[in-house]
Amino acid sequence: MALLEGPGLFCFGLLTALFCYQFILRTPTIRRNGSPLRIPPNTLPVVGNGILFLQPRQKLFSWFVKCEKQFGYETFQITVPTLPPGVVINDPKNLDFVFKNESIFGKGDFFKRLSRDLFGNGIINTDGELWKAQRKAGLAFLSTSNLRVFSDIALPRYLSQAVKQLRAEARDGRVVDLQTVFHEITSQLMGKMAYNMEMHANDDFAVAFDYASGATTERFQNPLWFITEPFTGFRFRKSLDVIRTFGRRIVDTSSKSQNAHSNPETNSDKLDQVSGSLIQLLLEVFGHDHQLVSDAALNYLSAGRDTVAQALTWCMYLLMQHRYVAGKIRSEVQAALENSQELFMGQNGSENGEINSPIFTTASLPYTMATFYETLRLYPPIPFEIKQCERAATLPDGTFLPAKSIVFWCTWAMNRSKVRWGDDADSFRPERWLTGEGKLITKNAAEFPVFNGGPRLCLGKRMAEVLSVQVIATMVLLFDFMPAYGGERVSKSSLTLPMKGGLPCLVKSRAYDTE
Repeated sequence: MALLEGPGLFCFGLLTALFCYQFILRTPTIRRNGSPLRIPPNTLPVVGNGILFLQPRQKLFSWFVKCEKQFGYETFQITVPTLPPGVVINDPKNLDFVFKNESIFGKGDFFKRLSRDLFGNGIINTDGELWKAQRKAGLAFLSTSNLRVFSDIALPRYLSQAVKQLRAEARDGRVVDLQTVFHEITSQLMGKMAYNMEMHANDDFAVAFDYASGATTERFQNPLWFITEPFTGFRFRKSLDVIRTFGRRIVDTSSKSQNAHSNPETNSDKLDQVSGSLIQLLLEVFGHDHQLVSDAALNYLSAGRDTVAQALTWCMYLLMQHRYVAGKIRSEVQAALENSQELFMGQNGSENGEINSPIFTTASLPYTMATFYETLRLYPPIPFEIKQCERAATLPDGTFLPAKSIVFWCTWAMNRSKVRWGDDADSFRPERWLTGEGKLITKNAAEFPVFNGGPRLCLGKRMAEVLSVQVIATMVLLFDFMPAYGGERVSKSSLTLPMKGGLPCLVKSRAYDTE
């Protein structure tokens, strides 16, 4: 009975009032062609689907998959305390409509409010003119010439360092966390090219951002986060301080060195000529507001370093489970090398020389690219997406959405749809991405929303493809990886899809003949 005294009684009363407000006064029934939407499984009185969102994300993934199997392309309504009325969409026609109507379906006040502490006014958390200005800077950074420097100079340099490290670990028989290896590559790439700074996978910033991303995700799952966080959020607040300090450091360092690259003709290193180009572009646009520059820089850093590294981690996880796929990649890579006039490595396979990874392209290695896309299908780096209606709208299937309502889609579940992908949708089968002639199949964003769609189509898609084909081909050609873990690997709480506990492996170098 002590729970109904003092603070306990107050909390109970607050919860009661909250639920009454949410479900009696606030949550309308969303209709399709005049009829109420069907209710998903495990919907409870008063709390609706709220308890489901408190569960570990793997269980939440399973629930969305269960709903997809039950409803197919049918839109259904979900109810969660403290959330506006919401629907879940699975139909590509509805998703295409959402993608093409950015002015109606934006980030919205709901998403911005919960994620502002982490993303501020960066591109991930904005709409309208502020978003357009940051996207324009990103497009300029990812110019054709910069992408060429990325693929031909920067990536081979940092990939060579990773190969050298892995060979040393193989000789010593030490366990290696491949997730850290891939994060190191992407951290160094983004640090150098975007900000002209040295960054590493285990920097204080990286650790703090990883934790803050998980804590922000829990806000979306916990309807009472604003009550619990003041008591449980000490580490979250500390992580945010580390992140903000690092953001200011990026801006301050770049501001001081702004003249260092004003005359690129004096520097023969093409990588040095473009290094720091993103932060310089952001300073040109928002130089009067260093906080905004910091927010934008941190958003791009998160997008550029995390998602691709995580996708590569899940790819190697799947390849260790399906060694015949690794064998087919290796055969494709060896055939590409035999048909090339260039050497992949120095004479005698020198461990100290830089590898010529640009020899591997998305065009020359279609099966390798198919493996990457199949990984993205089963393990999408952004497993959930949320949009909010700025004004009332009607989806193509006739579902009427009132203003401020929420639209969810679970990419994890959509990519496992048997309606869309066939009876073997749960299986890892890269061949589904290839035509009978061995050409890579492309799908539109509504069918395969891993890279988002519409005006918000991922700016780094091409960069991700180039990076992945070089890394996967190099790793499979030069190494064998053996699991140093037990059981199934799952994702930890995050806005993206990091592997919980990393991917510990034993590494064995493979002989490579350069002749």
